[in-house]
Amino acid sequence: MDYLLTLARRHSLDGWTLFPTCDETALLLARNRSLLERHYLVAAPPAWPMEVAYDKRATHALAESVGVAQPATAFPAGRAEVEALHCKFPVILKPAFKTDSNRFTAAKAWRADSREELLERYDEACALVPPSVLMIQEFVPGGGGSQLSYAALCLVGEPIASASAVRLRQQPMDFGKASSYVETMEDGDAAVAARRLLRALRFTGLVEVEFKRDERDGLPKLLDVNARVWGWHTLCARAGVDFTWLCWQLVHGRSPRPARARPGVRWVRMSTDMPTAAKEIWRGRMSVREYLASIRGPLEEAIFAADDLLPALIDVPYLALLAARRRRTALDDAVPALPAVAPEPIAARAS
Repeated sequence: MDYLLTLARRHSLDGWTLFPTCDETALLLARNRSLLERHYLVAAPPAWPMEVAYDKRATHALAESVGVAQPATAFPAGRAEVEALHCKFPVILKPAFKTDSNRFTAAKAWRADSREELLERYDEACALVPPSVLMIQEFVPGGGGSQLSYAALCLVGEPIASASAVRLRQQPMDFGKASSYVETMEDGDAAVAARRLLRALRFTGLVEVEFKRDERDGLPKLLDVNARVWGWHTLCARAGVDFTWLCWQLVHGRSPRPARARPGVRWVRMSTDMPTAAKEIWRGRMSVREYLASIRGPLEEAIFAADDLLPALIDVPYLALLAARRRRTALDDAVPALPAVAPEPIAARAS
């Protein structure tokens, strides 16, 4: 906060707009809006909706209360409850929110195919994060075509602009940290479920709601609510919805023009999509012909731009540096976890 306020004073940034690009930054801006607004306009949601979106325990409680389908989920109070848990395997173990940077939070989720593996993974995770933030969730089967998103700019829960998309490839494919190949689509049942959730939150701002369609019952199951700019948002500008520009208008007191993204527009981040596709081809889940057909133009490039080559040149070295840092984190098992971020008030307000 001191850095942001000093930056505003030093460079005369009064009236400039702050866009958060990760969950932790979004929470910081939402909680400190009154202080930041001495200088900036803040493109982050109000504090309570942001906290519910940030903490998956609160998200789960709200979704359950409004009838949005989600994977079967347990929040064990301790190891004894994990031992007694009635569930079908495989399951995934993941944190309700990121408490620290370590190999568990970097992985996003750990899969367990048996109770013995789940208990082993649970004990391992408890050494890295507070047990109170751990959740166990059923594994939802389905390929890349089952990964769905509904993105929107909302005002008090009602969408001004929106886009539905299928996240056909992500890095890594099973528990993706980031999408690598996305295509817009017509609104469907995932969009209906997302709008129900956003109305309950009375959400204002930019948001991407992620689902996975369960091949067993055909229902889109809620995974995440990303209450900030997301990786593939530039796809939407090509599809007719420039989310960041519309959000800038909203926070500046203007009335953005309602818009809906047209279907069939595609986006790719080559530096992560090519390795992802190579693994899928190696596993026999994709052919070379299918991959080449998918990257025929026109495509919205995540990084590359002919009039500004520097970001594309930096992208691969940056990803290599990031991977090296994650490997170092994975080797450092002795780092104690930080305290959880105000878990109880978030869950209490959501329920």
